[in-house]
Amino acid sequence: MLGTIKDTVDEMREQGVKIGVLGITCFRPWPTAAVREALSGAKRVLVLEKSLAVGLGGIVASNVSASFHGSADDVYTVIAGLGGRSITRGSLHRVFAAAVEGSLEPVTFLDLDHSLVDRVLARERQHRRSGPIAEGILRDLGVVAAKIG
Repeated sequence: MLGTIKDTVDEMREQGVKIGVLGITCFRPWPTAAVREALSGAKRVLVLEKSLAVGLGGIVASNVSASFHGSADDVYTVIAGLGGRSITRGSLHRVFAAAVEGSLEPVTFLDLDHSLVDRVLARERQHRRSGPIAEGILRDLGVVAAKIG
């Protein structure tokens, strides 16, 4: 993921956008001083990560926020690549541009299909039942699932 991010950042810098990238290679122990120093000139920080702590946001973003001298509101979490989903330069360009414009939500899911989520939530409200909802999602996408066994 870091290589694609670096390529995207390089393209945006060539277009005059003030943007940089910091790759975290050590999670524990958390490198607080190094992160703080590397981000000392940043106005806002966008953390791309592949994990999410429900109710907390991004796991890495929480650590970055604790290390950043700015306010916690200046650190944005973008959850990307869930389920092996591709992370493309086009998607990164869009999310980075939204961050530069200041229109990014505090926690964002890269390339989330909001209309699909809305349909699933509406169906779940109508048919309150426990259990998997994958079949309904596949139906909404027009994918036919084969029965096994």
